[in-house]
Amino acid sequence: MLLPGTVAIVIPALVVWLGGADIEPVTAVIGVLLIAIGLALVAWTMRLFLSVGRGTLAPWDPTSRLVVRGPYRHVRNPMITGVATILAGEALFFRSWGIAIELAVFVVVNAIYFPLVEEPGLRRRFGADYEEYRERVPRWLPRVRH
Repeated sequence: MLLPGTVAIVIPALVVWLGGADIEPVTAVIGVLLIAIGLALVAWTMRLFLSVGRGTLAPWDPTSRLVVRGPYRHVRNPMITGVATILAGEALFFRSWGIAIELAVFVVVNAIYFPLVEEPGLRRRFGADYEEYRERVPRWLPRVRH
């Protein structure tokens, strides 16, 4: 919870504290909805990590089972999607370019980190099960089905 909390709470709070906010009713309502969706997604994925995966987000206590339930049926990294959704909501709520820039940096860093570090580690830990899952499920955004 330390990393998602820092990214979604501490840094945006510092950005708003240093740069101010320009809250407007319409963007505030949309922002609150996005924040609520993101928080629900992060909470759901953390619960699944503990109950199904038998582990945590922490590198020293990783999951021992591959989690493919709930939002993990639709995207491989729903926690990243959740945190990005929270940041998008905060950027809209506060009408903050600083938080929008943080969101962009967050997406770019994770777009580099996951294929280079996270996914090879998951391949080593879960083998063919992860490979099959990776082929079937997109990384961050669910596929649109007709």
